[in-house]
Amino acid sequence: MQHRAPLSFSLPFIALATALAAPLSAQSVADNIVPEIETDPAVITANAALEAAPVFDGHNDVPIQLRSRFDNQINNFDFADTGATGETHPQGRTMHTDLARLEQGRVGAQYWSVYVPARLSEPEAVQMTMEQIDVMKRLIARYPGSLAYAETADQVESAMADGKVASLLGMEGGHSIGSSLAVLRQMYALGARYMTITHSENTPWADSATDEPEHGGLSDFGKDVIREMNRIGMLVDLSHVSEETMMDALDVAAAPVIFSHSGARAINGHARNVPDGVLERLPENGGIVMVVGLPGFLNDDRRQWYAEREAELARRKSLFGGQPDVWEQAMAEWDAANPEPQTTIGDMADHIDHIKAVAGVEYIGIGADYDGMPTGPVGMEDVTGYPALFTELARRGYSQVELELISSRNAIRVLRQAERYAARVADREPIESILPAAD
Repeated sequence: MQHRAPLSFSLPFIALATALAAPLSAQSVADNIVPEIETDPAVITANAALEAAPVFDGHNDVPIQLRSRFDNQINNFDFADTGATGETHPQGRTMHTDLARLEQGRVGAQYWSVYVPARLSEPEAVQMTMEQIDVMKRLIARYPGSLAYAETADQVESAMADGKVASLLGMEGGHSIGSSLAVLRQMYALGARYMTITHSENTPWADSATDEPEHGGLSDFGKDVIREMNRIGMLVDLSHVSEETMMDALDVAAAPVIFSHSGARAINGHARNVPDGVLERLPENGGIVMVVGLPGFLNDDRRQWYAEREAELARRKSLFGGQPDVWEQAMAEWDAANPEPQTTIGDMADHIDHIKAVAGVEYIGIGADYDGMPTGPVGMEDVTGYPALFTELARRGYSQVELELISSRNAIRVLRQAERYAARVADREPIESILPAAD
């Protein structure tokens, strides 16, 4: 398969002053080739920011798409243009991501999420995580003109300078280490640069935001997991964890934490989002919230609508058990009478505004969660939508410097600080834990 040419992050429009100063050739006039001139100040500011600092997104679920669609058989998979394959998800969805759209979306770096389901046993989760690391590394290696495998902040900046998408790996779910610090260290050696402490369910050592509390946050072993992640330079990701786990992690962490794909709970009350009490602590830690694009976490009307629909569905199934035709027809009528509230780019920008107001612009990033959700907001349905978001922020008064911080400079800074902390404590012995008793 022929590889795409290196990505170029040149501005799509020519600044007005430059265009007026540069005379058109006679041939150009004769051929009616006149450059388009962008005059919208917000578009110009957003383009300039993304030229200087392309998007560093915190969470994309392409690896699990490769598994669910292709059983990790990717030798004939075309990532240059996933729309060209004609392949769809079993639920009928097409992918949100490919090389052409990453370029259009001005993406310069990406954490690829090596997600595995929380329902797996820990040994199964460890194996599947390694398989997902393998398939993503193979995909990255197949497109050296467009993607560059990266493990460090310097490598991210180098890849961006070369016009490639720096490609890092992040583990989604602490069950992926099988409650073993040895496995944690080996996952880091394989390239994982962050770990989400839980997913949708608790681990044996940490509480999830969407499960019944068991530990009151982190167990003693869970606190050792945070310490060991800091020691080796792996970022602690607090998306998906309970508020108590967030607070415990901030108490223990000696390096910046991240929320790889979360919103602000004050704007949308979902338990997955970050409460103000945690946002207020971010500046002392130096971490960032990488704002998610999933509509249910952005628009609170959408969250309420979904809860009402689930309740109505449960009621109909209870009333008409064993009669799916009846309750399905009833739900079709309910849907027609209660359309899903629309989630827009403005809703995502509202979360950014709030985090800026509470914590500061230095503690914001982007982690949209593409290919891990049905769709993004209207106007940001796939990875091409980032320029529209940054244009909206520019219209709200964000400066080019602030947009550059949000797009990638904050994310690079956090990664580099984690690396520097690990270098400072490199002489410390690994934390050891007692092995479980043999059967």
